[in-house]
Amino acid sequence: MGKIATITRRTFLVGSAAIAGGIGFGYYSYQKPIKNPLLDTLGDGEGAITPYVLINQDGVTLITPRADLGQGAYSIQAALLAEELDVDLNEINVDPGMPNGGVYYNTAVGAEAVGFPSTDESFLATKARLLGPVIGKLMGLQITGGSSTVPDCYEKLRVAGALARETLKTAAAMKHGVAIGTLKTENGNVILPDGKKIPYSDLALEATKIALPESVVLRPERDWKYIGKDMTRVDIPAKSTGTQEFGIDVKMDGMVYATVKTNPRIGGSLSGFDATNAREMNGVIDIVPVTGGFGVIADNTWRAFQAANAVEAEWGPAPYPAEQEEIWKQVSDSFTEERQDSRKRDDGDVELSFATGGLVTAEYKVPYLAHAPLEPMNATVKYGGGKLEIWTGTQIPTFMMANIERIYGISQQNIFVYALYSGGSFGRRLEDDYVHQAVELAIRHQNVPIKMTWMREEDMTHDFPRTIGMARGRGKINNGRVETFDLSIAHTSTIESSMQRMGQSVPGPDQSIVDGAWDQPFDIPNYRVTGYRAPVMVPVSSWRSVGASGNGFMHDCFLDELIHEAGADPMEERIRLCWHDASRKVLETVRDMSGWGTELGENRGRGVAFTLSFGVATAEVVEVTNTPDGIRIDKVYIALEVGKVLDPVNFDNQVKGGIVWGLGHAMNCELTYSDGKPEQDNFHAFQGMNMAQCPEIIVKGLENGNTVRGVGEPSVPPAGPALANAIFAATGKRIRELPLNKHIDFV
Repeated sequence: MGKIATITRRTFLVGSAAIAGGIGFGYYSYQKPIKNPLLDTLGDGEGAITPYVLINQDGVTLITPRADLGQGAYSIQAALLAEELDVDLNEINVDPGMPNGGVYYNTAVGAEAVGFPSTDESFLATKARLLGPVIGKLMGLQITGGSSTVPDCYEKLRVAGALARETLKTAAAMKHGVAIGTLKTENGNVILPDGKKIPYSDLALEATKIALPESVVLRPERDWKYIGKDMTRVDIPAKSTGTQEFGIDVKMDGMVYATVKTNPRIGGSLSGFDATNAREMNGVIDIVPVTGGFGVIADNTWRAFQAANAVEAEWGPAPYPAEQEEIWKQVSDSFTEERQDSRKRDDGDVELSFATGGLVTAEYKVPYLAHAPLEPMNATVKYGGGKLEIWTGTQIPTFMMANIERIYGISQQNIFVYALYSGGSFGRRLEDDYVHQAVELAIRHQNVPIKMTWMREEDMTHDFPRTIGMARGRGKINNGRVETFDLSIAHTSTIESSMQRMGQSVPGPDQSIVDGAWDQPFDIPNYRVTGYRAPVMVPVSSWRSVGASGNGFMHDCFLDELIHEAGADPMEERIRLCWHDASRKVLETVRDMSGWGTELGENRGRGVAFTLSFGVATAEVVEVTNTPDGIRIDKVYIALEVGKVLDPVNFDNQVKGGIVWGLGHAMNCELTYSDGKPEQDNFHAFQGMNMAQCPEIIVKGLENGNTVRGVGEPSVPPAGPALANAIFAATGKRIRELPLNKHIDFV
């Protein structure tokens, strides 16, 4: 590791495969060197040694390619750079820079979508995953999602830091007439043989004139200062003092404020609106039509909200079934040959097994779910002289620019996106509809910065929710073991729905319909998973852990049912069935952590669940007590295989956050539709877990794998099934529908 192919001053091969010494694909476009975009905008005294490292008198700035949505992405990227550049982590500035998909593309997000389970280490699967960086570069995938930030940046940013370090040493050697081998670095300085410290900032200009080294060796793990140790995130001081600027905090001279309302039946028409009364209200500057609705511009956000509520609008019907029962019927009716989308797992002979009887059946349902980030959708936009500037939190800056060019005809060269911290997302900012609305307002009111903010109700009713789904399981037991497992899953397609909004279609099956089910490492003699594509009704989008979020519940709960039917122990039978060493160790670890098999006492129960998602094998055990007032969640134990725990304290926080998210939604949350509109339009009707309900959570990260993984999402899918299985253990009640509170009370 660490050998760099030929690199010139003005070019930089980006991507782990390329960095590791060249990839064996003959794609000219992929192999073509990349121009360092920072070189075109350098100020006096600044040096840009790679596209990720800018040095000036203010110190070192990391140009970070991935968005921070609260998961600590900026901090871990800074740590990876600091480790090799030898700079104090607290001294690194972080700047998202200007989007550039050709340079800052994601090398990891495509690797898991090539159609092989992450446990497949065959020659074909391994080579296919090398296409991930190729896909990322050719498509310009500057995207944050899929728990890909760490696997994407783990090597990339360390190499960037090492290149910068060695180049600065070369500059110092030339300037002071000493041999480079006599130089060291320490906390942002090159150390001369006589002990004199030369700050990097004093060498930046000289460094820009020197060719990058043709090879560089990364520091051995024993010398790491940051990776693997608890760190203080770079965003914590500002967030602790209330000084962190999120998208919604943008202020600038001459700014006006706006909000937008469109048909609460997403995609429905607007027959007309009467803004007579609203126009007379204090502070209202203008009320204008936007696509599917209207926008109000005022002198502050509150007055814009009040005026928007005073507008009388006539909305058309929903372009999808208006009532929840009809939506469920469409999903239920999708288990047909014509709507079969995939059959990625078909071991043994399921039908032959069932021919001799003994069939066990069950049906599961998972609802629509809102993203509901605390910071509602917003964007500040200024347009004038053909130049469009956008300040917002986004996971897809380059897709946003391309969409704006396609829809509004503004050239991408004239679009400038300033990415800001996001107050949560959970996948919502993989969409850019809210930015489009702000752009429409800015085109009408040119040369004026407009901050457009959605009301909470607008945010909830215009969310593109998590897909709705249903699964039908059939199984068979033989001699106390699970002999046959056959799960049919019907979902609306997240990919189909998302791509429709970009005017694109995607050929072939949607793997997310069966993710978290088809790729589980269990060795069952007859094992089949079939995906069915339900019609896109309410438009849907990626939600934290995407397809695995619902499939984890449906797959693991049905497996638990069969194991119970076989009279086997839920934990030991999963371990016996698991053929994948790393996954089996995860199960064994959580078994030992939780004291599985010890007596819990009356009215108490333990449930275990396992889901492998985003390449991370994850097992959870939930302990509950059945009290007179309902179910109390007492403890949660979780073990995950992630290859390397980069920051233990943030790892612990992220995993616990995922569990609270997964449990809270499994307990209480759903979006249901009536008259085409969501019946839950604010947090009072969409409550996750309350503080008093939060259990003690014990986390263990394993490092047995050979691939470093991200942890933003994998702890979510097993949380719901572990809780449902624990409720069954405590009460004997098998619940097959989420949210669980439709069938049982929680304390």
